[in-house]
Amino acid sequence: MSDVNVTTFTIVVILFVIVTGVGFAAVRWRRAEDMLHLNEWGLGGRGFGTFVTWFMLGGDVYTAYTYIAVPALVFGSGSIGFFAVSYTIMVYPIIIIFLPRLWSVSRVHNYITPSDFIRGRYGSRGLSLASAFTGIIALMPYIALQLVGIQAVLTVMGVGTTSNNTFIKDLPLFIAFLVLAVFTYVSGLRAPAAISFIKDTLVYVMVIVAVFYIPTRLGGWGHIFGTAEAHFTSINPATKKPYGTFVPTSGVTGSTQLDFATLALGSAIALFLYPHTITGTLAAKRRYVVRRNTALLPIYSILLGLIALLGYMAITDKTTAAEVKKAGNAQLAVPYLFQHMFSPWFAGVAFAAIIIGALVPAAIMAIAAANLFTRNIFTEFFKPDASPRLQTKVSQWASFVVKIGALYFAVELPHTFAINLQLLGGVWILQLGPMLIGGLFTRWFDRYALLLGWLAGMAFGTIAAYKSASPTVSHWASSSDIEFGHTVYIGLSALIINLVIAVILTVIFRAAKVPQGADETLPHQYTADPADLPAPTPVGIGLGAAEAGTAGAGTAGDLSRGRPAPLPDGVHAPGPLPDGVHAPAPSGAGAKNIDGRHMTIGHLGNGLPSCVEGIASLQ
Repeated sequence: MSDVNVTTFTIVVILFVIVTGVGFAAVRWRRAEDMLHLNEWGLGGRGFGTFVTWFMLGGDVYTAYTYIAVPALVFGSGSIGFFAVSYTIMVYPIIIIFLPRLWSVSRVHNYITPSDFIRGRYGSRGLSLASAFTGIIALMPYIALQLVGIQAVLTVMGVGTTSNNTFIKDLPLFIAFLVLAVFTYVSGLRAPAAISFIKDTLVYVMVIVAVFYIPTRLGGWGHIFGTAEAHFTSINPATKKPYGTFVPTSGVTGSTQLDFATLALGSAIALFLYPHTITGTLAAKRRYVVRRNTALLPIYSILLGLIALLGYMAITDKTTAAEVKKAGNAQLAVPYLFQHMFSPWFAGVAFAAIIIGALVPAAIMAIAAANLFTRNIFTEFFKPDASPRLQTKVSQWASFVVKIGALYFAVELPHTFAINLQLLGGVWILQLGPMLIGGLFTRWFDRYALLLGWLAGMAFGTIAAYKSASPTVSHWASSSDIEFGHTVYIGLSALIINLVIAVILTVIFRAAKVPQGADETLPHQYTADPADLPAPTPVGIGLGAAEAGTAGAGTAGDLSRGRPAPLPDGVHAPGPLPDGVHAPAPSGAGAKNIDGRHMTIGHLGNGLPSCVEGIASLQ
């Protein structure tokens, strides 16, 4: 600790303590009568307005690793790093098409995770499991890289670098992990939502000061761009090739325009397929909140463009460039730049912004992964009659286990391995596109065709990423590969294979009259805007006798998860109820029995409130 600047360290500690207090206090923010319900713990009561949602999604999408990795990629490779700016511009016109539809149908059916929707739309437990598995494995390295971002800052600050004891060296990271784990366990999604206000304010201040102040120390923007261009056109002695590209080339291989375009497009499609971004979206209180935020979030893309330019500044500053070269880690470019350019106290503010910027997305990612495990693995396959309280408890502990796994990635494995896994996670998450985005607009796809298409896309993407090599790395070198003589993004190639197989097999399976799973959604539910949540249904109340082990069979567990049991092929649920509320059908008079299941005939009309009150009294 002898190399640590006391002023910088003190500022970081003070801001971290403030944020920790806010995280614990968030449990009292809009406190519900019972926090042990996933709608409360996992989705913050589903009541966030435009302002809160904007800050939370901004903190969720633009992570601490973004502030570290994007400038590092620009520092190391040049123009290809600006793909992140392009895709965060492209993403919002894409998601405004499907994200409000996902919010609406999830609100009506009380879906907590994207896999809940897939289960309800296709009546397929296998497809739901595949999507949940994909989401969890894609999020694990993503969470780890938030911790890697914290490590980069601590390394530059000199915290723990003088000790040979591994535990002492990583103790600050362990403390940050413990604080993150505890306030997430206690406060759920409310904690990162509250912290996001502080995090985003610090980040905006940090970036605005950096882009106005640092260029005055480096001779102006003209000198910065000129130095960067000269650097990337010079030859690297190790590879005998240029260090990078200042402008994407029109060639067929390397950092080309096609590589840039496919990487940006694929990443734009993938961003809101990640469970943590969907979790932040489903926490919004109304449909218009989601639509407004697709218009407001591009403000963060302007911020990201400015952050990317920090990579060029790090090249221009000879001291920063020398420090990074000595460390052999481009991830340290921004922390070293801030340390050299800013006064100690403002360097502390900047470092705190990055560290706190890791806590918000890491918490939301852990909650999203835990919800997937609880809803689509534990409850679906092991405890169908799990009560809301038990589901929340399982989710709380699952989020803790996820963070332990992420900590292991960050501490024990080489950082290049975690980074490669995160790049691969983007390839994997893209394979959910046909079943999730496609399912929001059509029920034409066959569930088995989607599953086989997903499997093909996952296999191709993983193998292609493993085979990618560079002059210094034999495997997992890049998320781009040469296909048909052109360098393109592997994830997009895998998605095309996935989609082609799903379409072809759907045609074949439908021609063969393969049974389709029951669809529990109705067309109008994709544009619904209910103000209130669906009434919870007590555990143990179902729609009649369940057919154990049969896909699509109604069970008490289906209703305990806030979802009506699927009906037989060709049978649709009754018409809409007020505010999207679904109530269990009574047996006996006024009900019709179909294959041992009961369903109501028509609407419940004026009898609905008393019916719901009667059900609530059983809880």
